[in-house]
Amino acid sequence: MNILALDLGTSSVRGLVLDADARPLPGALARRRLSLAAADDGTGTLDGPGYLACLVECLDELAAGGHLREVSLVATSAQWHSVLPLGADGAPLGPVLTWLDTRPTAPAGATGPLDVDDFHRRTGTWWHRCYWSVRLPWLRERAGAPIARFVGLAEYVLGELLDAAPMSISQASGTGLLDLRTLDWDAEALALAGSRAEELPELAPPGWRGRLRPAYARRWPQLTQVPWAAPVGDGAASNVGSGCVRPDRVAVTVGTSAAVRLVQRVPAGQEMPPLPATLWRYRVDHEHVVTGAAYSSGGNLFAWADRELRLPRGAELEAALARVPPDGGRPANVRFGGDRPPGLVPAGSGELRGLSFGTTAVELLAGLMRGLCDLVAEDLVVLESTVDGPVEVVLGGGAVAASRWWRTTFAAALAPRPVWHGRNPEVGASGAALVASGRLGDARRLAAIGRTDEPASPS
Repeated sequence: MNILALDLGTSSVRGLVLDADARPLPGALARRRLSLAAADDGTGTLDGPGYLACLVECLDELAAGGHLREVSLVATSAQWHSVLPLGADGAPLGPVLTWLDTRPTAPAGATGPLDVDDFHRRTGTWWHRCYWSVRLPWLRERAGAPIARFVGLAEYVLGELLDAAPMSISQASGTGLLDLRTLDWDAEALALAGSRAEELPELAPPGWRGRLRPAYARRWPQLTQVPWAAPVGDGAASNVGSGCVRPDRVAVTVGTSAAVRLVQRVPAGQEMPPLPATLWRYRVDHEHVVTGAAYSSGGNLFAWADRELRLPRGAELEAALARVPPDGGRPANVRFGGDRPPGLVPAGSGELRGLSFGTTAVELLAGLMRGLCDLVAEDLVVLESTVDGPVEVVLGGGAVAASRWWRTTFAAALAPRPVWHGRNPEVGASGAALVASGRLGDARRLAAIGRTDEPASPS
């Protein structure tokens, strides 16, 4: 049984085919880079129809290569927190607000939840610009036409392709409007958002499956009878793909952004474990929660430095970084894109310090990479306080897969904990496939992890 996995990211959209153990098949990968509209005012948006077109191109490419013939299930890993307003005809009324957009503000005079701590416990979130409780009123204030309903990027894209596209519990948890225990929309969160449940996507029940619309079934006949599983939030999927599905193993994932997270089994209806004030909590599925902290900076730090600092390339860059000790580089504040919740630091807050005429571009890059390691190390201490016993760490994601120096620096910053490296760069896609196929319990056994100094597997 092969699985088609879709990765609906921020910097790219990918489609890849995995085997029954959720391992990528050689050559069965199609990718399109995306044009993110970003500006100093905190804008971070994507074009919905353009995004859909890129995904369709990926599926066309996989079909042309003959990679869809043996597919028996489609799984999706999708970014959390995105929102798109739709008109009565279902057409977008603007761009997709991504997690990176820091512009939304609460309505004038609004006071937020009555009991902040209880709201955080129920929803795992805060009254914050990243969540729909603040984003929906802000979008309404700026809408040039009546908004009929709101969807996330995943619901919009899959709604165009499939006969139906309800919102998964995992994606709903990322809106900040879901009660994590009852798995229904939270009444106070809806009131803060100024919305009724009818204006939000329907929630997908356990085991939901969708099918292609006739037009797309004719386009990709190999997928005509193939079921599509409900999407998994990208952070949750990355934990599963990294084999971090129990509280003694924490995932640190660095893609475009970065996060530190752990997964616990908490079935629907069961009381939530304690949640520190600085950590968020979302759902993996109906049976598991994921708790952690996230950062607006990750691989985008390297992308910025590569674009602006005229860095050496390939082996030459790795050799230059190898001469910089793990605690070397220049001190840096890596909040270039502002804070993720609960922080409120605006975009454009990044800093590089301690510069001289002798400072090299590689030392600046090393400082940025070490700055992210230090943020993760601080939050890992808080995350550890929620579980009994020691933890080990698995590094994953394309950014750390591409840099042995960054893996070594993470290991130094997170010591004395054991630190491993997930050699599969497509941990999100693999994790989504394991959740979709009901094999989350196998994730620990199937994860390909090794020493942090081992080279990454090609993808």
